[in-house]
Amino acid sequence: MGLNLDEQKAVDRFRKNVVEPSMSKLVILDFWAEWCGPCKALAPVLEKVATEYAEKGVILAKVDVDEEKFIASQFQVQSIPTVYALFQGQPVADLTNARSESQLKQVLDQLLAQLPIEAGAGDASAAGPSQEDLEQFLALGDHALTEGDPQRAAGIFGQVVEMAPENAAAHAGLIRALVQSGNAEEAKAVLQAVEANPALAGDSAIEAAKSALELAASQVDDSELAALRDAARAAPDDMEKQLAFAEAAFAAGARDEAADTLLAMIEADREWNEGAARAKLLQIFEAIGLEDEWVVATRRRLSKILFG
Repeated sequence: MGLNLDEQKAVDRFRKNVVEPSMSKLVILDFWAEWCGPCKALAPVLEKVATEYAEKGVILAKVDVDEEKFIASQFQVQSIPTVYALFQGQPVADLTNARSESQLKQVLDQLLAQLPIEAGAGDASAAGPSQEDLEQFLALGDHALTEGDPQRAAGIFGQVVEMAPENAAAHAGLIRALVQSGNAEEAKAVLQAVEANPALAGDSAIEAAKSALELAASQVDDSELAALRDAARAAPDDMEKQLAFAEAAFAAGARDEAADTLLAMIEADREWNEGAARAKLLQIFEAIGLEDEWVVATRRRLSKILFG
């Protein structure tokens, strides 16, 4: 084929993530980059519409032009965002100028009326989105949380909850997103409803979200946080003050300060209060998610302290 190894790998990824799904579904293909402001402005619109249209056989695929330069070049992408609709491996519409929700829906409705999309036939839509579709949208929600956009994440997870009310990961993601966006009371309401559902209560994802909500209960205002910080710095050997500051720091979003404080406590006396510092750090890991890059890096620091 005349391709080098990296180009062949790029083609294989694109075939798996875009071409194969497009054999039966309509794929919204979004070419974007992390540094692109208009891309970030358009992303919530694409995600919302793709989530709403999942039952109709629409999915969203994103291509980072910095990471997938070869694929971008094959589509002759000159500027971003560039958005196409693909079906059976072929572009069927240029969606780049459909920047509003209504414009995008109008074009998609036209395409869905013309194309034999799998989920749009017979009773397919009544069956709801596939597990693959749900996992895609859950990944988008997690990505929004990782990027520090909890409001966008809450919107995505909320849509998934509507599509799949029994999906524990979607409820858990919604709770975490609400906590991070400062809507603790709303997160409590969601958790209460979840815990009343036998199909969801006790799920590991729900328990992790519950930890996030419990940690948020330590939130204080800026002046109180500053006072706790000063108290901890003035008495570095006072474990109670260190723990109080670490809890408040994490609740305030200063997770680096919280982790640094807890790790220092573990290094100084890992057995203090039956290992309270380590237990608190593990609770933080659970609340954020064990796959999160920050958690992975902080776990390495913890392992180095514990095991040398």
